[in-house]
Amino acid sequence: MSLLRRMPLYWRVCLINAVVFVLGTVALAVAPVTVSSRVLASEAVVLAIGLTTILILNALLLRSTLAPLDRAARLMERVDLESPGERLTDTGNGAVADLVESFNAMLERLETERRTSTARALAAQEAERHRIARELHDEVGQGLTAMLLGLKRAVDRAPDDIRADLELVQTAARGSLEEVREVARRLRPGVLEDLGLVSALAALATDLTAHTGIHVQRGLASGLPDLGKEAELVLYRVAQEAMTNVARHSGADTVYLSLTRQGAGVALLVADDGRGLRPGSEGAGIRGMRERALLVRAELTVRRRPEGGTEVRLVVPVPVAGRPAA
Repeated sequence: MSLLRRMPLYWRVCLINAVVFVLGTVALAVAPVTVSSRVLASEAVVLAIGLTTILILNALLLRSTLAPLDRAARLMERVDLESPGERLTDTGNGAVADLVESFNAMLERLETERRTSTARALAAQEAERHRIARELHDEVGQGLTAMLLGLKRAVDRAPDDIRADLELVQTAARGSLEEVREVARRLRPGVLEDLGLVSALAALATDLTAHTGIHVQRGLASGLPDLGKEAELVLYRVAQEAMTNVARHSGADTVYLSLTRQGAGVALLVADDGRGLRPGSEGAGIRGMRERALLVRAELTVRRRPEGGTEVRLVVPVPVAGRPAA
């Protein structure tokens, strides 16, 4: 049996066919049947039954041997690296077992490499965001601040006929400074680092209401377990993207934002009462959410709500003590 399990698939198929043919030959040799020079109807029936029996037996043996290959092919067609975890459970035997094991190992390697490359890409993206935010704050922001101070002195000394024009320029410069600070703050969520995830999400809700007038109902639980900096950043960015989509596309009047404990994880929910997600309309923003969710082994669901609007739910597992979060 051990020799059969180690036998290559080609030779196993040959062996199965050989066994079937030998059995058929032996059966014909010992059976009390003869074939006339001109085949009679009764003899043709016996030959047909024998041939049918041989074909059915051969088909059943080959099916049991090659069935895992069909399952592997079907899994190859439907596998999606954005929904990891699918594996072949029927290991078969011999060469088929080796193929199934290699296929499962390949999926594991692809998912690991995808997760690793995603982590590197997102880390580089965050580093670039921080760099741009720092330059906006240190260079553009300071330049605009210096301009405002100069304009203030100019307004104080300017004659009445041009003071109004200088005050308009001063107001425009002050507005530009606020916009630069707002862009820098969105690029680098300092409130997340300084005050924590709940305060950062509350700030997102406040900003959404201030800029769009959309009412945000909050359900942000306190005392949640520590998820680690990476998972908290993923939660913040997913909430930020979801609320940005609400502001740009939903036409909603109300948004519900919650962060709660759910089983062995922490669940983020952003739901609105707007137009709802159109089928097949997932864009770069939602794909980015899925990439971030994979990074921390979280489960992301984006769906159209039955009562109208869109729901984004992200469930992040709580790290087990002594084990890394991702």
